[in-house]
Amino acid sequence: MSQMNRRRALQLLAALGTTGLAAGCGSGTDTADEAKPGSPIKIGLIVPGSGPNKVIGDEIINGFQMFLTLNEGQLGGHPVTLVPAEEGDTAKTGQAAVDRLVKEGVLALTGVVSSAVMLGIRDAVEQARVPLVGSNASPISLQSVVYIWRTSYVLNEPGEALGQYLRDKLDESSRIAIFGTQGQSSRDVIDGLRRGYEQGGRRLTDDPVLTPDYPNPGKGAYTGSIRKALDRRPAPDAVFCHYFGVQAVQFVKQLYAEGYRGPVYAPGFLTEGTVLGQLDDGEKGEERGLIEKYGIETALNYSADLNNTANRVFASAYRKTYNASPTTYAMASYDAAQVLNKAIRLVGGNPTPQQVNLALGKIGQIDSPRGAWQFNQSRTPQQKWYLRRVQLDGQMLANVVINELATLG
Repeated sequence: MSQMNRRRALQLLAALGTTGLAAGCGSGTDTADEAKPGSPIKIGLIVPGSGPNKVIGDEIINGFQMFLTLNEGQLGGHPVTLVPAEEGDTAKTGQAAVDRLVKEGVLALTGVVSSAVMLGIRDAVEQARVPLVGSNASPISLQSVVYIWRTSYVLNEPGEALGQYLRDKLDESSRIAIFGTQGQSSRDVIDGLRRGYEQGGRRLTDDPVLTPDYPNPGKGAYTGSIRKALDRRPAPDAVFCHYFGVQAVQFVKQLYAEGYRGPVYAPGFLTEGTVLGQLDDGEKGEERGLIEKYGIETALNYSADLNNTANRVFASAYRKTYNASPTTYAMASYDAAQVLNKAIRLVGGNPTPQQVNLALGKIGQIDSPRGAWQFNQSRTPQQKWYLRRVQLDGQMLANVVINELATLG
């Protein structure tokens, strides 16, 4: 970990009860870590406290807090107070959160799950001149910003990475049935799929099937849409879809229930978090068997089994603290804390929001659990994307990294 000296890292790992990690910690010392703490600072954390996005919001809180736990509660040598604010799901609720946090004197903002909220607060953040290091929402249309940075991805990138992969994997005559929700997120993902796949004369012949954005879909929510797509001839050779959480669980269950027997490809959100546990039907074995036989492959910028020093430290500490493997949402929030840590340290003294924003453009490469990355000109990560396959890991289904797909951003 670039901001911790070897002795401090070993102390923390020992306290967390981890083993086998000491050899990976960097040598040398960081005298700044031994310096007297600077003045206290506040960081505003914008996350949903209810609704279907709450599970992602919880991961974002956990990831940011994990970095603080491993760094004595400090960013850039300053003790931190996290000030939470309710994101809601509209521009109005997001703006209210930004306004309140700015009035409370936060040095920077982070979080934001919903793309609609991110677009809705753009002007408020830019006018306040307080940096927002977003850790999830990142729509394509968020362009030409000065104070908004993102540690996650741009939403077309997982589709583009998979599109390139499927262009090589599938025959030119293959039919791909495409599903997603009615909203900007799915449109961005599908635009990326087209960009990656439709090269060298290739074309996606199916129009996307866009289903209502159900917060809690029932057992028959997707049946009609799935049946209509599957009844077309020729039958689809593959399914591409964009769902997460309870939507993902219900879509996959209903897809199999309607008789689909083929591979499923998706951005990694389809199988992140608790989804695989809910799809693993234990003793019945039917859904597990179908997943193992026909395959679910996803593209994501992170997997908890990545074998690098930063991830071994992060994932081990996260599992010890939260009794669960970290997701990409938690990792991106951990990295949001990392980049703020580096930027605030560069400023030193008594940092202002404007100084921190300038410093964010100078922090260089991030030693991240996802692998090394850095901000590009659009203030989003230039990073690797990984192909993950759902496989048994012991007795449980897990996302296992198969190989690297592309570097995008």
